[in-house]
Amino acid sequence: MTSPETGARENTPEPLSAPDSPCVDSLVPSPNFGPRKAKVDMLVLHYTGMASADAAIDLLRSPASEVSCHYVVREDGRVVQMVAEAARAWHAGRSSWEGVSDTNSRSIGIEIVNGGHDFGLPDFPAVQIAAVIALSADILARHAIRADRVLAHSDVAPARKRDPGENFPWTMLHAAGIGHLVPPSRAEGGRFFMLGDAGQPVAALKAMLALYGYGIEVTDVYDAATAEVVAAFQRHFRPAKVDGVADAATILTLRDLMATRPGDAPQVA
Repeated sequence: MTSPETGARENTPEPLSAPDSPCVDSLVPSPNFGPRKAKVDMLVLHYTGMASADAAIDLLRSPASEVSCHYVVREDGRVVQMVAEAARAWHAGRSSWEGVSDTNSRSIGIEIVNGGHDFGLPDFPAVQIAAVIALSADILARHAIRADRVLAHSDVAPARKRDPGENFPWTMLHAAGIGHLVPPSRAEGGRFFMLGDAGQPVAALKAMLALYGYGIEVTDVYDAATAEVVAAFQRHFRPAKVDGVADAATILTLRDLMATRPGDAPQVA
């Protein structure tokens, strides 16, 4: 989940009245939504990071919270829809991808019930992941979303967020045709970069991360913001070690992702 949404609420779409997906088991409308300002071309996955599904759903439907999402997937695989896909849910907060800061306008947000880092990173039940896969596949069938724009909340907000976390089984989604992934490199040794390093190789690394989509300023200094982006990258693409240090395995995994990235960057609306 994320920080409260702010801004105008004029021209608000109609509240949720019917499911957008056959995967939906129930409707629990949230008042926290607004008009989209761009076409959907992203899917963003979160964990709820709360003690229970009911607590998360209560927060997502509370007007005072100013947070919401399109879908919640419970631990037992039941799917709750809270905001219509045609509307802009308030799930990503301050975020950026491929130079676009209004992630909420371009994305559909799925909250996956899981306690997350604050509750010991519990495993995601198989039935829950099967439901996430089915729901994601249905969304992708109805929207023009490139594989590399199926993202973690931590990808689009690396300075603030860690969800859905390094335990999330991206490999299972990828095997089902969802998302962009390569086998993570297992390289050891060699040159690596860490907090305080500087120079042209650091700038080249940051340029690659920015080209893939991360919101990072390309300078030649490996600062705290760089470490946050590298850690976010590791959580999604090289989760065996999440430390914000750009070791050989991290750099080679990024290289392979860049080499296999589908299509061209979408046009900014």
